[in-house]
This record gives sequence, C-alpha cells and structure tokens, in this order.
Amino acid sequence: MSHPEIRTVESTEALYACFSVMQELRPHLSDAADFASRVARMHSQHYTLLAVWENQQPVALAGYRYQENLVCGRFMYVDDLVVTAHSRSSGHGALLLQTLERIAVEQHCAKLVLDTGIDNALAQRFYFRQGLLTGAIRFSKRLGAHAA
Repeated sequence: MSHPEIRTVESTEALYACFSVMQELRPHLSDAADFASRVARMHSQHYTLLAVWENQQPVALAGYRYQENLVCGRFMYVDDLVVTAHSRSSGHGALLLQTLERIAVEQHCAKLVLDTGIDNALAQRFYFRQGLLTGAIRFSKRLGAHAA
C-alpha cells in the first residue's frame, strides 16, 4: 500500500475518478459527466476539491470555498467531506480537516464551517472529536424543480 497523498483535483480525468467517492456522500448524483460539469461551474465560484489518493485511487474528498458574511467574517465553507466506506477509520477524514484548517488559516479565515445532517450521529461525533462545535441550526426549503 502506498502512502496517502493529498492533492487538488483539477483535471476532468481526476474528477471522473472521484465520482464514485462523491456518490457515497451525494447518492443523487447519478452521472459522472454531470458531476464533472457541476464542479467546473462551481469552480467559477471558487469551489476547490481536494482528494486523498492511495494507490492512484481517490479514497476521500473535501470540497470547499471561501465565503464572507456579517456573522463570521471571512470563512471557509466545507461543502463536501467524504471518506469511502472501505477507507473509514483510516485517518483520512482527520487528515483532510487538518489540511483544510491549515489552508483556511493561510487564507486569513476566521472560521471553518460545515453542515451535516441532523440525523448523522457518526459524523457529528467525528466532528466533535476534531474540535468542531455546533454553532447554529440551518433551516432550508426546497424550491421548485431545481431542488437537488
């Protein structure tokens, strides 16, 4: 087994390789080409996708972007954080969060923010162990045909 490597996903080929990993977190994504197209559009909104690679295969992903609001100031928002079922408990999720925290500090962010499902107790325990604390409850409403 090779040593895990973290790198930014930039090529279309790498995006296609990451699709099955992202699909574990976002099962509604059913097509690799659509996934690659969405990420390309999100890139114009400063979305960046990091991957942990082992043996030339992605095993964990973190998608993030920088935002600013009156509540937090400048912050890093983590859209996506997923480790494949096969690779869980390997430290990859913690490694990604540590990497994201370092990047956020370098980019002068006041906070690192992410959301998780209210019923996702395993993820919540993991986040607490990583030093993340709950600070809000998010409310949302699906709107029309564009709800994903």
